[in-house]
Order: sequence, then C-alpha cells, then structure tokens
Amino acid sequence: MAAPTHGAVVVGVGSSDEDLQVVREAAGEAATHGRPLHLLHAFNWAAALKAPSVAESRAAAEDLLERAGQVVGEVEPAVPVSGEIVEGRPVEALIRASESAFMVALGDGGMADCPDCVPADAPAVQLAARAGCPVLVGRAEPAPKGPVLIGVDGSPSSQAALDFAFDTAERRAARLLAVRVVEPGRPDDGDDVLAATVARHAERYPSVAAECHTVRGDPGTVLVEQSRSAQLALVGARGDEPWRGMLGAVSQTLLYHAPAPVIVVRGLEPAPPVGT
Repeated sequence: MAAPTHGAVVVGVGSSDEDLQVVREAAGEAATHGRPLHLLHAFNWAAALKAPSVAESRAAAEDLLERAGQVVGEVEPAVPVSGEIVEGRPVEALIRASESAFMVALGDGGMADCPDCVPADAPAVQLAARAGCPVLVGRAEPAPKGPVLIGVDGSPSSQAALDFAFDTAERRAARLLAVRVVEPGRPDDGDDVLAATVARHAERYPSVAAECHTVRGDPGTVLVEQSRSAQLALVGARGDEPWRGMLGAVSQTLLYHAPAPVIVVRGLEPAPPVGT
C-alpha cells in the first residue's frame, strides 16, 4: 500500500548525488515546518523490462529510497520518513502527490549551473507550473546562511508568497529580505509601498527582522543577483502576469538561474488582514 502524503513534504528521489542534496533540503523544510517527509521514486517499467532482470531494477529503486532515508536520518533524525515507489514519470507522480502534500520538491537538473539554459520543458519547471501546492526546487550545492529572500510586486500571488516567506523566516530564525523591482519606464512610488505591504504581514511575525528594498531594473535579473547571498528564495507562481498562464517570467528566471534553492509558492490563498 502506498504511504499517505497528506500534509507531508514530498521529494522526488533519483539516482544522482544532486537528488540526495535535494533530499537534504526537503528534510530541512519538513523539519522547519513540522511536517513528515515522503520519499517518492518513479519506477520506469518499460526500462526495467529491457533490463536483464526486473527484480534487480526494482531492488535498485528500493536501495535508492533506503539510501535517501539514511541521508534524512543523518541531517534531520527527528523527521518522520516514509517512502514509495510508483510507476510513471517523476513530474506526473509529484503533481498527483501535490494534491494532498504540504510541499513537493525536486532537483533543478543542473539549470543553475548553465547560465544560458532556458529549458521550459525541464521537470522542475513543469512541476512548478502545475503543482497544487508550493514547490521547492533544490540546487546541487548548499546555500549560504543568508536571509530568506522574497520578491514582492503587490499581486495576490506575491501576497500569499510574502506571508509564506514570513512564516518560513520565523521558523528558520532568519532575516527576511523583501525586494520590489520597478522596471525602467514604469512609475515608482518608492519604498513606502513595499514597506506598507511588508508591515501588514509583519504584525503576525514580530520576531522576524524584515528588510525592504525597492530597486530599478529587470525583476528576474535583480532577484537572481539578490539570491546569491540568500539561504532560500521565494516567489509567487505568476506575480502580476496572469496572462502568462501557470508560471510567470520572474519565477521562471529564478528557477533557471538563482543559485539558492527556490520555492515557488502556489496553491495558497493570501492571508487575511490582521484583526479580521
């Protein structure tokens, strides 16, 4: 019987060392948010049938989950862990899991190490565009112990992401860096707009030290640069670009190029104003 994923952080487990780093990051998020961790490996039956032994292929998949479970035990021993092997493609399996998961996680496939890459069909991008809950896209290298970065543009999507970012920063005992980027040629109301937006959410999280910056430039480029010193970067799925469909240009740019792990916040409603 498949283990339940309700409320868990679900992470796709493959055979590369990068996948084990993503398992570490997902285990950290599970510990941060007080959630169990569910290890998910998608088993390719077509490939297994071409192998000398289907049993050996299945055993290799079981070994992957066992190794991933050992990694979790090393980095976050208090986190409850379950595992599951399913048939099919990893992205489709994680999208199904996202219907009941708190968060789903997957590695970036090396995108952050390829400055010129814009693979719209990359599994991490497809997952971030279609999942029903927040999506963590991990990186091959550990992030520095910097602030939690959040891009804010005032849209409903970024409002939900901002509240999620405050909660994450509080749980990590980290500083929050909120950045609003104004594109050249657009009117700028200054830091007051961002400060007021952040202040409304900060009332729920008095222990979080929040820093606000309004910067002129290309939003994706600015946020990628800011993410170089961040322990985690968060962004709404679409920002103020609902016409772009399931994933906006800024969130895609962060997925492709940010060196820090990225959480694309989706499937959440903005928190109501304080006092309501």
